[in-house]
Amino acid sequence: MNASATTKAVAPALELRDLRKSFGKTEIIRGASLAVAPGERVAIIGPNGAGKSTLFNLISGRFAPTSGEVLLNGQRIDGRRPFEINRMGLARSFQITNIFPKLSVFENLRCGVLWSLGYRYSFWQFLAGLKDANDRADELLEMIRLDRKRDVLAMNLTYAEQRALEIGVTIAGGANVILLDEPTAGMSKSETTRFIGLIKEVTEGRTLLTVEHDMGVVFGLADKIAVVVYGEVIAFDTPEAVRANARVQEAYLGSVIAHAQAGGH
Repeated sequence: MNASATTKAVAPALELRDLRKSFGKTEIIRGASLAVAPGERVAIIGPNGAGKSTLFNLISGRFAPTSGEVLLNGQRIDGRRPFEINRMGLARSFQITNIFPKLSVFENLRCGVLWSLGYRYSFWQFLAGLKDANDRADELLEMIRLDRKRDVLAMNLTYAEQRALEIGVTIAGGANVILLDEPTAGMSKSETTRFIGLIKEVTEGRTLLTVEHDMGVVFGLADKIAVVVYGEVIAFDTPEAVRANARVQEAYLGSVIAHAQAGGH
């Protein structure tokens, strides 16, 4: 009884309640509901046009829902602006790499840590003298394994290194809920394998949601999988349970696995 009461007392890190989004007369998200526990790694999968990116945009504040609620650590965030949601503890990376190309790797990371350390808009302070910001940026450099590229301009990194830097910037602010939008897109198999390990390491102790098409990444990374079809979450369970779910196989997964077994990409 005590254990049950304790479980109920812990609010989901992220919760969607009957979330809906229409563009004109077209309903893209049709009553999506989902509750992600603190520390869970969740992959969102589904066919093209299912509404996965729209769902991310609703969660991160780029779109306001037509109806329904989004809660972050028990607090409603639907309708808030992206920077407000970020300051409440949610950070997002995008399909397209989003870094400062003409700043060094170190400078990108230092920019990411300034707000969380309380510096706000203190432009008059000399950044080189901010020991705590510099130390934290150096820690992140090691974490994302780019310490040897510390002073290289971000524009001169390889694609995989730029993605690693973006994840470093994403977690730099100390957010406890991380959204990654197709983090391994465009990578080779060897890069993808290394990147899965990196994501696991840097999100340890955090809640992770990722949109991903590569089923190898999904099954290698996720604690749970949410399957989105036509704007609805039709399944949310462990990878093994989702793989065996007849409705999921019919709607999406069966065709993906068959394609992979046939040698498709």
